[in-house]
Amino acid sequence: MRRSDSGYQLQQMSTQMNQKRKVEEALAGTVDVFWSMTSKELEETVLPVRIPLFKGLLGNRLLIIRKSDEARFANVKTMADFRQLKAGQNRYWPDATILEANGLPVVTSYQYTNLYPMLEGGRFDYLALGAQEIGEELANHPDPALKVDSHILLQYRSPAYFFVSPKRPELAAAILAGLESMVSDGSFDEMFNRELKIEQLYSETKFEHRVIIRLDTPDLSPLTPIERKELWLDLFSMQGAK
Repeated sequence: MRRSDSGYQLQQMSTQMNQKRKVEEALAGTVDVFWSMTSKELEETVLPVRIPLFKGLLGNRLLIIRKSDEARFANVKTMADFRQLKAGQNRYWPDATILEANGLPVVTSYQYTNLYPMLEGGRFDYLALGAQEIGEELANHPDPALKVDSHILLQYRSPAYFFVSPKRPELAAAILAGLESMVSDGSFDEMFNRELKIEQLYSETKFEHRVIIRLDTPDLSPLTPIERKELWLDLFSMQGAK
């Protein structure tokens, strides 16, 4: 925002909100900006700033599984194999719709924290989270029966953007200008690589040695800047394990 030369003041709300509530508050003008994985509905309801904040990393998903199922996941080679496994998802997340559209069985909960005991209890087989967040999320919900799978990479285009209240179009323009400036001078990549510890993440995750299960994102906006290579990591061109 300093790059927009506009004197904005940032105030972070302390209230915990699910995505549905964030959108409602943005429409009301109570919330000016929030970030989220995109969806057709979101882009039609509030103002998207189409710079993928995680460079597509959020759509590269690792799986939290039961330790007792480790060998079962290690035997997955194809989409047909993967369809035998049941996903758990937050009903409010766009991921649930993407998985369902690709013919994957999904069990949902309106409360994210409920997904961990549901997984341990056998209601579903895996919980897919962004590669950059999965370690911390599992640490925040410790369970000796669960682990991060080391075999599969679930991949789909699902950029995360800043979304702005329709009441603040000038704010959306300022955020876009600031992000474009950072992309242009390299400071976006510098911050991204540093804050998300990308080199360490690649080393620990070994993306290229995993079986890649690629999904379509049926309602991905045609305005998604896929052709701008500088905005994305190179993960979408990987071959993965055979």
